[in-house]
Amino acid sequence: MADPEPNPAAELPDPGGQSAGFLTVMTTTDSEDRAQRLARGAVEGRLAACAQISAPVTSVYRWENAVETGREWQVLFKTTAARYEVLEARIRATHDYETPEIIATPITRGGADYLAWIAKETS
Repeated sequence: MADPEPNPAAELPDPGGQSAGFLTVMTTTDSEDRAQRLARGAVEGRLAACAQISAPVTSVYRWENAVETGREWQVLFKTTAARYEVLEARIRATHDYETPEIIATPITRGGADYLAWIAKETS
């Protein structure tokens, strides 16, 4: 009896995001140029496999006892939980806001091949 064919899917991460440790991390900034720099820096540094920029969005928020309205660009990073701390530190170090929005959301499900790509690109 021949050995069974190797299963390439067995080498891919579990598509259950929390156990595999995959995240989307979002921030916002006040210009397209700054969003591009944040996105490119994270991907070049292998802190995120990719970053998507959505623009512009209108944000309404309270800051220093006043309600403000501003135009912002959202940056959504795809990364691993293992790279989160360094990604957050980079966002804080290169961001122009005093209190940047940094929100991480676990990826609870995903295509195994896509998650494997995120793992590869952030290692």
